[in-house]
Amino acid sequence: MSLCAGIRADGGRCGAQAIRDNQWCFNHHPDYEQARQRRASKGGKRGGRGRPVAELAALRAENADIRRRLLEGELLPGIAAVAVQSINTDLRAVSAALKAREQEELVGRLEELEQALETRGERQYGA
Repeated sequence: MSLCAGIRADGGRCGAQAIRDNQWCFNHHPDYEQARQRRASKGGKRGGRGRPVAELAALRAENADIRRRLLEGELLPGIAAVAVQSINTDLRAVSAALKAREQEELVGRLEELEQALETRGERQYGA
């Protein structure tokens, strides 16, 4: 296999292996520019799955505080019940947001796979 003909940002030649039957690697191939930009635009924003663990930890701490205050007599049972219902609503919102993010990620990955298969088919059949 040959080396990529691309030029790095520092002016040196890319040392990666070129894609089979091509002169560029994935990072320099013009056909993959949109896929690279899509991936780069996500960089550093997701933090795993959108940092739901931190949100859940805050909700658990708030729930524990309400329970402690109820048991110590600082809160009336009705007020504590409404507060816990509000926390449950927040939990459902976090769960829905997480599912939506996962679905968006899966759709993006599926689109990339479809594009790669289409490009492979065009190369293979000369279309």
